[in-house]
Amino acid sequence: MDIQLSRKEVKIMKAMRLGSILNLDKDTEPLKLEEVPIPLPEKEEVLIRVEACGVCRTELDEIEGRTPPSFFPIILGHQVVGKVVGLGPESKKFRIGERIGVAWIYSSCGKCKFCLSGQENLCPDFKATGRDANGGYAEFAKVNENFAYRMPEGLKPEETAPLLCAGAVGYRSLKLTELKDGENLGFVGFGASAHLVFKVVQYLYPHSKAFVFSRSERERTFARELGAFWAGEIGENSPEKLRAIIDTTPAWFPVVEALNNLEPGGRLVINAIRKEEKDKKALLNLSYERHLWMEKEVKSVANVTRKDVEEFLDLAFKARIRPEVQVYSLEEANKALMELKRGIIRGAKVLKM
Repeated sequence: MDIQLSRKEVKIMKAMRLGSILNLDKDTEPLKLEEVPIPLPEKEEVLIRVEACGVCRTELDEIEGRTPPSFFPIILGHQVVGKVVGLGPESKKFRIGERIGVAWIYSSCGKCKFCLSGQENLCPDFKATGRDANGGYAEFAKVNENFAYRMPEGLKPEETAPLLCAGAVGYRSLKLTELKDGENLGFVGFGASAHLVFKVVQYLYPHSKAFVFSRSERERTFARELGAFWAGEIGENSPEKLRAIIDTTPAWFPVVEALNNLEPGGRLVINAIRKEEKDKKALLNLSYERHLWMEKEVKSVANVTRKDVEEFLDLAFKARIRPEVQVYSLEEANKALMELKRGIIRGAKVLKM
């Protein structure tokens, strides 16, 4: 039964919280199951009873300090789906009982040149859900109503959660490739984000061929099952040169190898918040003549805008995009994170409350 919380009440929820930066090669249970007060919605905020929350590679970056949280202890998770159960005194956008979602963008200033030009993802005061504010690895979460989204009808919460980050940031990556129908597109890594972008490409660019590079035979098989034209190891040469490539890996070596497979004038889009430093020496193998010559481009993806999320949710509904998901309980968050760390992936991982 949904709840309304008064300011005099103190109610408790379960949450998986991170207490400090950790090394996941040594600390395999970084999150602790704790009981904490349910947050009260202020001003234009809404309170959500969380139904599902996606597990993202960015959480690994947060835990290991590559993009560290703003405070501790913190509740991670930025692909949050649930029903509205509480409204702040100035909240007007949603009704009690509506299913909504929260993405990586928790807030931005709304006043800088980036926000005013539709580039709020570049705002110097950009705040991320689960990094700069508590996220969705919990039974309840709150957010400003202007940074929440009505979710598509006909999908289960665990199916819609990955659309909010893996899907939305993948969609932004695809837009940045400037791909045209019939042009070849490569994917380096084939996890949660890449497999959703692949489905979008099949819908928007039916004459384009997809080429997948992955160290995982499981991911390569998955890509072929979905209809990839070719799938091979990272480091292999694709049978045809590619107009654009989207890299979703945490490492540098795949970036260097991807550049080798671009056609002249091609573009590599790096879809990652951070890259791990342990293989940075791979950059020493970067050859200007082999990798960058002939006007090849490299572009990074920084966060998402609300428009990205809204456009992708609409597209997912029209194209009937359904992510492949592996479901875990809230208490199994550490298991899901460690499988992600170890590359045990097929589609997207989601916590179901």
